[in-house]
Amino acid sequence: MLYTKAHSKKHSSGITDMTSGNLYTLMLGFALPVFFSQVFQQLYNTADAFIVGRFLGTEALAAVTSSGTLIFLLVSFFMGTAMGAGVVISRYFGAGEGEQVSRAIHTILAFGLVSGLILTVVGVIFTPTLLVWMQTDPEVLPKAIEYFRFYFLGSFALVLYNICRSIMNALGDSKRPLYYLIFSSVLNVFLDLLFISGFHWDVWAAAAATVISQGASVVLCMIHLFRKGNVFTVELKKIRFHKDMLLEIVRYGLPSGVQNSVTAFANVIVQSQINSFGTLAMAAYGTHSKIEGFAFLPITSFNMASTTFISQNLGAKQYDRAKKGARFSILSAVILAEIIGVFNYVFAPQLIGLFDKTPGVIELGVQQARTLALFYCLLAFSHSVAAVCRGAGKAFVPMFIMLSVWCVVRIVYIIIVVNLTGEIGYIYWAYPLTWGISSLIYLIYYLCSDWIYGFEHK
Repeated sequence: MLYTKAHSKKHSSGITDMTSGNLYTLMLGFALPVFFSQVFQQLYNTADAFIVGRFLGTEALAAVTSSGTLIFLLVSFFMGTAMGAGVVISRYFGAGEGEQVSRAIHTILAFGLVSGLILTVVGVIFTPTLLVWMQTDPEVLPKAIEYFRFYFLGSFALVLYNICRSIMNALGDSKRPLYYLIFSSVLNVFLDLLFISGFHWDVWAAAAATVISQGASVVLCMIHLFRKGNVFTVELKKIRFHKDMLLEIVRYGLPSGVQNSVTAFANVIVQSQINSFGTLAMAAYGTHSKIEGFAFLPITSFNMASTTFISQNLGAKQYDRAKKGARFSILSAVILAEIIGVFNYVFAPQLIGLFDKTPGVIELGVQQARTLALFYCLLAFSHSVAAVCRGAGKAFVPMFIMLSVWCVVRIVYIIIVVNLTGEIGYIYWAYPLTWGISSLIYLIYYLCSDWIYGFEHK
């Protein structure tokens, strides 16, 4: 069933057709709300870390921050699949095929319900085993288990929120997820302060606050998606697996899920090596990760805008427009990344000190920041070309590059340097090294391949 773009705009509640109009204005208009959404998304765990560090001390901070990679490892596959669904939805929306858009939405929601339940069970049961495997400091381990078990009780909401956001973003609506996240993030901070500073509860309360806040954002998303008269309208009786659509979503989403999982696995290896250096190193590494997460948000925002823009325009067979959008997003992300990197390099002591005033934590955090920050341009380039590939239906390309470079090369390097030197500083250099290698490979692929015709080569 075809629908008209005029009809879509009239009843869309935020839907944006990105196949016509000024591409720079459209991409910036999409990227800015995504950026602010990502900021508030980061506030979830960062608020936990900040408030726990201030009120419960360094050991509790280490428990919250030391194994953030564990969370990403377990949820990354499902988040990658949601990204694949977004590509499918964007493509059909750009082509004007409303029935296919609806079938894709109901299929990915069914997937989210099932995978959210699985993740909750797996996370709660295997958290102790995974934390021990990651060489978490025995002094920190009980609090870390407590925190992450409570956190995984809310993973059902985490998966569903990312799927709902992917649906809305795929249709060009990046503002509504922002509004929902503002509410839930403010709620999270309020509950953190209430539970920890007011009620004097332990570290588990920070996770409980996050769970409640994530649940609130899902409720808001579903209220919107159940609104009648839109191309995205959800009906309970239609939420099921459509086999052909599920296969298509998996085709584009599975590589992204595997890529995320592989990257997360490599980061878990890095984290386990960091954990072996003790509580101060764990707190410093986790704190820097929080800061870097914020620093990289503008780049992530452009990447999400790029994927949606390219998917919609390739669905509408607007090839030259897709190329221009790709060039603009890559250039913008690289320039932004380097500006942010310089800022992070200069103000690293102050940024680390916001979370923990312990001199050892600040020293190690600054060392890591000043090793990585000036190479953010390479990280941005790799992520930007990967976003272009996903938007063009070439999701297997970034999967293979990340698997070979960000996993295999990074892990081999770390094993070698740790055994040879035993110094933590060499672990930090694993990131710029692998960013540089992947950027070179991506540059060759971007210039020499026919990525623009990805959907035509099924």
